[in-house]
Amino acid sequence: MMTKNNKIIITAALTGSQTYKEHNPNVPYTAKEVAEEARRCREEGASIVHIHARDIKTGKPTSDLNHMKDIMRAVRSESDILINFSTAISEWAKEEERIAVVTECKPDLCSLNTGSMNFAFEVNYKTGEIGRDWVFYNSFTLVTKLALAMKEHGVKPELEVYDIGHIHNTLLLRRQGVFVEPLHYQFVFGVAGGIRFNLATFSHMIQELPDGSTWSVCGVGPNSFPVCMVAAASGGHMRVGLEDNLYISDKTLAKGSWEQVRKAAQIARIVDRDIATPDEARAILNLPKR
Repeated sequence: MMTKNNKIIITAALTGSQTYKEHNPNVPYTAKEVAEEARRCREEGASIVHIHARDIKTGKPTSDLNHMKDIMRAVRSESDILINFSTAISEWAKEEERIAVVTECKPDLCSLNTGSMNFAFEVNYKTGEIGRDWVFYNSFTLVTKLALAMKEHGVKPELEVYDIGHIHNTLLLRRQGVFVEPLHYQFVFGVAGGIRFNLATFSHMIQELPDGSTWSVCGVGPNSFPVCMVAAASGGHMRVGLEDNLYISDKTLAKGSWEQVRKAAQIARIVDRDIATPDEARAILNLPKR
């Protein structure tokens, strides 16, 4: 069903598309800010950084390839951490812009979202009121195009799954040979429109994976560290960072994604998991050498 390894990979999601400096002043925008944050995350134990490029003035997500390439150069000048770019980019990104992230930037990994879904950014869970939302478009056709581009350019797809059906989508496309084995999954828990986190949903997710797969988890908001604790004890990997969660504890803003990485590393050590270096993460995920 899955590959177990005592080494645990910690990914730091530095920016996202919906968290701004007004929410937490430590969200990085410029290439220099991203690189410095990536270095600090590496020092605390992260082996991968997940990045959405942001406009340096407004902080809004951008598909500017030159800015993405500047970020890559800056990050690699600071440390050996692996780079994972988002192909979702933003709610208004065009199909060709999403594919260009792969074909033009060629990072170590790219996120590959595996199904369309309702996606709410603003939700009041007490009243059930939905604020700003959209339909996150990921047709089979688009997923296939992205997967084939990643295969052609030697970029590892991180298969983003927000619900059980998204795993089933990958199993269907897998029969066409669009992925390079073994597959690597990222379970996302807590998005309004996606699956909620509890032990039953978590168990169901890992049971549906094809043999030999690797997997990681991330939780939105208060789900972040509970999800990491369960994954660490279950043989999986972890993602933290200001894209998913602005806080280090219930009411305290994180000083940066690096502080959340430090906490994730503490969780890993509690269950006697060793922290993977970037080179070890490359081996675990079967990434092509750069």
